Amino acid sequence: MSGMEHKQPLLEVRDLAVAYGKVEALQGANLTLREGELVTVIGPNGAGKTTLLSALMGLLPARGEVLLDGQPLNADVDVEARVGRGMILVPEKRELFAEMSVEDNLRLGAFSRRGEGAAAREATMADVYDLFPRLKERRGQEAGTLSGGERQMLAMGRALMAKPRVLMLDEPSLGLAPLIIREIFRIVSELKKTGVSILLVEQNARAALKVADYGYVLETGHVALEGPSADLAADERVAATYLGGKKG
Repeated sequence: MSGMEHKQPLLEVRDLAVAYGKVEALQGANLTLREGELVTVIGPNGAGKTTLLSALMGLLPARGEVLLDGQPLNADVDVEARVGRGMILVPEKRELFAEMSVEDNLRLGAFSRRGEGAAAREATMADVYDLFPRLKERRGQEAGTLSGGERQMLAMGRALMAKPRVLMLDEPSLGLAPLIIREIFRIVSELKKTGVSILLVEQNARAALKVADYGYVLETGHVALEGPSADLAADERVAATYLGGKKG
């Protein structure tokens, strides 16, 4: 992990549990994300991956502890307060404003920074356009007219406008063509180089483990396996279940 284990934990999840009625969707989940690290959570559909992210954002009531910078995020710390503290979620459905332009969608992403000067927000916009040249080309276009890959880029770009400390990505490759998936993961790798800490939830285990430092395998609501991503990718059980056959 190239010295990552010596860095301070930024986000700590301890014994997190979420229930829908009597059904435990998540049970006893433990997870650590350090500064500048990319951690992935892989697992099948219905394993509780989206539930985990929703609980971390305060969108779902949960038991257990979530710490950001060592400070607990209790139930009274709502979604807006979590965003204000630097936690941003890019949801699976992307949730863009279809009738607004690309650029106006991006501007909305900086809403939590409205107390800062316009120059600071414009500088972030320039960084986002550097990362996503296609968004710059389409900046006057309505978001609803974009392709699936462009919509995912816009959702990620909008999240970056908030200058997140913890960027949570929920299934960024979902429904995209293989070529576009490669581009999205290339961008995720570039993002990591900027120093943002990333929690990546992804069904595409092969691509996720390639870009991540550390991984967790979530199965039926609990963490079944964890370890440095290279170790998980080489693990026979992970290979057989999630990587389409044994390695080697």
